[in-house]
Amino acid sequence: MNDVICQRIEGSAYFRELVAKRQKFAWTLSAIMLVIYVGFIFLIAFAPAWLGTPLHGQTSVTRGIPIGIGVIVISFILTGIYVWRANGEFDRLNKAVRQEVDA
Repeated sequence: MNDVICQRIEGSAYFRELVAKRQKFAWTLSAIMLVIYVGFIFLIAFAPAWLGTPLHGQTSVTRGIPIGIGVIVISFILTGIYVWRANGEFDRLNKAVRQEVDA
């Protein structure tokens, strides 16, 4: 890519909007995942007995297993949310940037 095209892209209002929205959204999802993961690690560190308690008397499945699976499932859900938004709003903004630069 030559410098003229790069300057046109960087000067585009759509590009600045795309970058700002994508960064804000990515940081938000990252913060949510960080809080969930660190919370789980804190539970492991400070409440291992509570996590190790069986769900009920007739099982060896403890509270920690569904919570750990939940952390993994939430990460997949957050990834899906990001992909959904990226394929919608972010792709529309990217297309607008390309049309503006090609014009």
